[in-house]
Amino acid sequence: MAALTLATLVHPEDLDENRQVGGNPVMANVVSEQVKPAAAYRPVRRYDAIIIGAGISGMYQLYRLRQLGLSVRVFETGDGVGGTWYWNRYPGARFDSESYSYGYSFSQELLQEWDWSEHFSAQPETLRYLNFVADKFDLRRDIEFNSRVTAAAYDEAANYWEIKIGDGRRARAQFLITAVGPLSMPTMPICEGIDTFRGKSFHTGKWPHGPVDFTGQRVAVIGTGATGVQVIQEVAKTAAHLTVFQRRPNYCAPLLNRPIDAETQRKIKASYPEIFERCRESHGCFIHKADPRKAVEVSPEEREAFYEKLYAEPGFGIWMGNFRDILTDPVANETISEFVRKKIRGRVKDRAIAEKLIPKDHGFGTRRVPLETNYYEVYNQPNVTLIDIRETPIQRIVPTGIMTSAAEYEFDIIIYATGFDAITGAFDRIDIRGVGGQTLKDKWADGPRTYLGIQIEGFPNLLTLVGPHNAATFCNIPRCIEQNVEWVTDLIRYMRDKTYKSVVPTPEAERVWTEHVYELASRMLFTKVDSWFMGINTNVPGKQKRTFLLYSGGAPAYREKCDEVAANGYEGFILA
Repeated sequence: MAALTLATLVHPEDLDENRQVGGNPVMANVVSEQVKPAAAYRPVRRYDAIIIGAGISGMYQLYRLRQLGLSVRVFETGDGVGGTWYWNRYPGARFDSESYSYGYSFSQELLQEWDWSEHFSAQPETLRYLNFVADKFDLRRDIEFNSRVTAAAYDEAANYWEIKIGDGRRARAQFLITAVGPLSMPTMPICEGIDTFRGKSFHTGKWPHGPVDFTGQRVAVIGTGATGVQVIQEVAKTAAHLTVFQRRPNYCAPLLNRPIDAETQRKIKASYPEIFERCRESHGCFIHKADPRKAVEVSPEEREAFYEKLYAEPGFGIWMGNFRDILTDPVANETISEFVRKKIRGRVKDRAIAEKLIPKDHGFGTRRVPLETNYYEVYNQPNVTLIDIRETPIQRIVPTGIMTSAAEYEFDIIIYATGFDAITGAFDRIDIRGVGGQTLKDKWADGPRTYLGIQIEGFPNLLTLVGPHNAATFCNIPRCIEQNVEWVTDLIRYMRDKTYKSVVPTPEAERVWTEHVYELASRMLFTKVDSWFMGINTNVPGKQKRTFLLYSGGAPAYREKCDEVAANGYEGFILA
């Protein structure tokens, strides 16, 4: 497919041929059709496709589109690849998917070359892996780092997208593909005085690249979600004192990580086809497949024994491999919730603290389940204090620490484990405008509307990897990313073969898919709970109304629907 033919304008400061991006001079891809005597403009470079984000999905999409012979450019905010594993460098960050089920599956050579050292890889190893992939497939030459996309507008007459970078640079392409990640927009608590604190403070999603030493320090952690759990159990090992500020506890389950020995490594590499096929068949593309039985149909003794078995096994089996009714039937859910409550009470010595760590507003698995390593035992340590901020709310951050309604606490370090503006947040921060200048943020004001979670009516040639209402948002994400990327690649190949220039869903297709997403969700217990699954974030204005963001029908059903649409000539899309 030939690159678009568009007029370009040139700014003199952009003509520095020595400025390197991804290893190549920036100007290498500039095509100038007009020579302006005043030289008062920036260049607008042209590509067949632009990808926003150089994480797992952006890297793979780049690889696949290169195979089609397209000119592609990736724009990445950070100065390296890796996405979530580039940004989230906090102590304790690691997989909760088995490492060997998480890596890319498209290259047998890559699978055999890379050795995972642990069953659940830590962030540094995962980032090394993604850098290894970028080097092996020479991806950096088509990536511009330190390039945050701030705006994207569709030109209806010329049928191209033009993006704007924070420093004023612009680029155009026929296809705009977002690979921005579902959890990539960190949120800070709505709290006065944050900037007045005289000590060190960090958000887990924007962790510094250098080491942070907690030895002898008085540390506060605000937040006890999946990230908070991981960082708390690490900081508690060396801090002089750790104070945890908890608003809403979560049900946590043991990770049970361990090293991968040489014999296990050999077996893993010999069984990758079976591993990926098992993932392909399961609801969330994990190696854990739901038990076909119902919790309410087995005896209490059999049910308890099964829960004990799952609790003693590593990973998400207790969530994803449990009885098939625990996330749909309140009675069944209560059986597993009570089981985990007993486990918490048995692991935390102080009964009052144990009760504070037990959720009262949701059942097990209806919110994201953090996996932990001795998390509950942390609260048995003399150097750890738990503050329930529902009882004594944080009033403000002060120069010396944190003031609640009951007391003022002094700290050397404050860690904000306060999460993300999930799934739609990364889209909201980009001014995306489609047909007629309509903004995506306005279109999604009452909740996202998509077709297959991949395209949006009114936004031709905009393709959203891991977007809302896409199976990849509730999935062992690389497995679903590969499906997303390969489907998008096949669509673009089909368009090129048929000489189509634009693709956009019909209003009816979008309406029917969105209704389907909500109808499926209505059967699930997590739609009855406030969480990021439901678009709730009390730290983001306008995000207090429940609106379902995921796809709960499961990866196999989602893949089948996508394949059916493609087999029927991309039914539901307008191709022109």
